[in-house]
Amino acid sequence: MNLQKLSVRRFLWLVGAGTALTAAAVLAALYALTRDGRVVLCGLLLAVVIFAWGAVFLKYFQRKLARFADSLCRTLDGMMDGNERPQVDYEAETLLARISHRLERLYNTMQENRHKVEEEKAELQALVSDISHQTKTPIANLKMLNDTLLTRPVSEEKRREFLQAAGSQLDKLDFLIQAMVKTSRLETGVITLEKKDAPIADTLAAAINSVLAPMEQKQITLSVNCPEDLMVAHDSRWTSEALFNLLDNAVKYTPSGGNIRVTAQMWEMYAKIDVTDTGRGIPESAQATIFKRFYREESVHDVDGIGIGLYLAREIITMQGGYIKVISEVGKGSTFSVHLPRR
Repeated sequence: MNLQKLSVRRFLWLVGAGTALTAAAVLAALYALTRDGRVVLCGLLLAVVIFAWGAVFLKYFQRKLARFADSLCRTLDGMMDGNERPQVDYEAETLLARISHRLERLYNTMQENRHKVEEEKAELQALVSDISHQTKTPIANLKMLNDTLLTRPVSEEKRREFLQAAGSQLDKLDFLIQAMVKTSRLETGVITLEKKDAPIADTLAAAINSVLAPMEQKQITLSVNCPEDLMVAHDSRWTSEALFNLLDNAVKYTPSGGNIRVTAQMWEMYAKIDVTDTGRGIPESAQATIFKRFYREESVHDVDGIGIGLYLAREIITMQGGYIKVISEVGKGSTFSVHLPRR
């Protein structure tokens, strides 16, 4: 007989039948031994009393089990709907209380997972919305240029201008896609940063090399003060990416003939890298929001950019246990300070 498939009611009937057969066998044995009807009668009365109390106990147990099963089903339904917390009696030391306690833990885990899924869904929707917004303008410009070249006769000089404009829009789309790929790979954990002891000067040099051309075009003076032997545990490639974004912003928002100063020094717990420019500065009201993805001030829309550089830089530095601070004043420039833990 498979006890796992046996219902509680059938099991109780089988126990009752077995007990009755056992009692009958014992009474028959007593009568055979004593030949005294009074002993058999007393044994029969005792068996009836035991059966009566057993029936009361089983009825009580059955009702208790049925109520618990109903309550458990209601609780599980409420938990799945997400609007009912299991009621736990912390004073009780029964099996049912232990089950209720674990149900509450399960409920808390389910709620945390539900909130996490909702947050990830909201972030995904925001990301899709941001990408749609950022790609709308260059795609519209490319369509307009393409339609013009296809439907209107244009001179060779105008055709060249249109093709250069189309190339500029394609560069903007390529930069946007590359930035979004980097950001998504970092956020989803596809890429893990590997910290190794290395000279921060080499990492800084790699970032500076990427902005030399635009600096020369704007005749911006660059000064660097970084000890060659300054060793910091960091991911050289991604830290260079973060520093490049800070330097790129400094070049964009510093007027022609301005200055950019980069200094690195070792503190007790952190290595500090400052990128200081003589640009237009950032209003105090905007300094708390400039690190948001795709955020750009209304006053800087005349400068090329999509507002993802500072966000990406902060993500990279944060993933290494560091942080970025900004000190800025409108009309006097800005200083972005990168703090990387020594170990």
